[in-house]
Amino acid sequence: MNPLFLLFLLGLTTYFIVRGVSNVSRTPAWLLWLVAMMPASIWIGWTLANDKKTPPFYLIFIPLVVCLTLYFFLIQWGRIPTSEASSSANRDLGAPPLEEGNLPKDPSGLRPIDQSEERHLQACFPWSIYYLQDLEYRPQAVICRGHLKSQPEVAYQTIRGNVEEKFGDRFLVVFQEGANGKPFFALVTNPHAKSTQTGQNAIHRPVIAVSLLAATFVTTCLAWLQIGGNSSASGNLEQGFLIAITQGVPYAIALLSILGLHELAHYLAARRHQIRTTLPYFIPVLPLPWFPFGTFGAFIQIRSPIPNRRALFDVGISGPLVGFAVTLPLLLWGLVHSTLVALPSTPELLNFQAFDPRFSLLVTILSKMVLGGTLTANTALKMHPVAVASSLGLIVAAFNLMPVGQLDGGRIVHAMLGQRMGAIVGQIARLFLLILSYWQRYLLLWAIILFLMPAMDEPALNDVTELDNRRDFWGIVSLVLLLLIILPAPKFLTALLNM
Repeated sequence: MNPLFLLFLLGLTTYFIVRGVSNVSRTPAWLLWLVAMMPASIWIGWTLANDKKTPPFYLIFIPLVVCLTLYFFLIQWGRIPTSEASSSANRDLGAPPLEEGNLPKDPSGLRPIDQSEERHLQACFPWSIYYLQDLEYRPQAVICRGHLKSQPEVAYQTIRGNVEEKFGDRFLVVFQEGANGKPFFALVTNPHAKSTQTGQNAIHRPVIAVSLLAATFVTTCLAWLQIGGNSSASGNLEQGFLIAITQGVPYAIALLSILGLHELAHYLAARRHQIRTTLPYFIPVLPLPWFPFGTFGAFIQIRSPIPNRRALFDVGISGPLVGFAVTLPLLLWGLVHSTLVALPSTPELLNFQAFDPRFSLLVTILSKMVLGGTLTANTALKMHPVAVASSLGLIVAAFNLMPVGQLDGGRIVHAMLGQRMGAIVGQIARLFLLILSYWQRYLLLWAIILFLMPAMDEPALNDVTELDNRRDFWGIVSLVLLLLIILPAPKFLTALLNM
């Protein structure tokens, strides 16, 4: 990939990540973006000045540590007080990440309820369910602290029902664990009050979704001209179009099926839990010499709070598991129809004309299982279009399964372990990936992007009730799958497999 285009792509990605920080920090976005981009700019500048040689370790390590430290310092320096951050998040989604802090309990003129309504609120907390001790008033929220006397799920359902009976849909009822480990309730002004009946239809835009799907199908078909080594035909428009249609359709259908079913699984899981969400939208991009794949992927937008950790888990894990269930048979079929070629002296990760499967433990095992003794240490694969699409699907799945922030993996560990412990796991995962990138250089870009993302995602409304054993099991399976994809095949295994 061209270094300058890589810098542009990283800069664009970083810009959208930095914009997301604006909800929690007043530090100018341009300053955060400049600091975040400094390490990559230094590395690419050094690479271009030294005939594309890899920068020395100290030049990689020192700017990264210094700039990331400065980045987090600047965020903390401009951090918005909890009350303002909660109000901003409340306007955007309706489920603010409430935190315990030294805020005034009674800001003048900002009480969401009056004295008579306070008595109604106190009556919503039966002493045998949740013994209410204290009320704290914040802009657009009331914090209710006390002692939990029953099971978390029973307490949440009971108190939410009582609040809805007294106040209708005026408030969202949030149940979180405080910094001291004690769960507390919060009533947050509901931005979607009296709009839930028409809200889902309002965000459904099937014409846009179908149009983006059609455009992405065309761009991914054309992408095979470059990926398949047929770019010489692109000079003749008619011939290039015919080649793209005849040879690029398998690649396009396989890739769109993997990405589309991944997002469709998220969508259906969200609808099952009555979460407002958009249809899956694809992102078409004309194939370029440095980014020939024809799409930046697909996404859905969640437009209402996640009701509980079970829903958070189901939405998070549904996409990767369904995507992998589609990717695996397609990859096996594609490997069967791929051909063996000589391994280049300097193999490249995304060179699908001479693909080295040893970059991933999972791909190594599957390739050897399919091709057997014909795949040796001196051979590589000229991959079938379906195998190319499936390999890209694995890479996308691995990135989404990283247990950081609002990625699928971040939601999974949050649902399994709680918001705070999930954030700690995210910090460890980012550090692990950064260390691993010293041996797997292609992971360095991932590591940088993950360090720029917030480690903590939004809480569920009921963020206290834990998962059942079945969901915990599938969460562990998803993390094992992540390791199988990103870890390279160890030398003892490749020697054992004669690879």
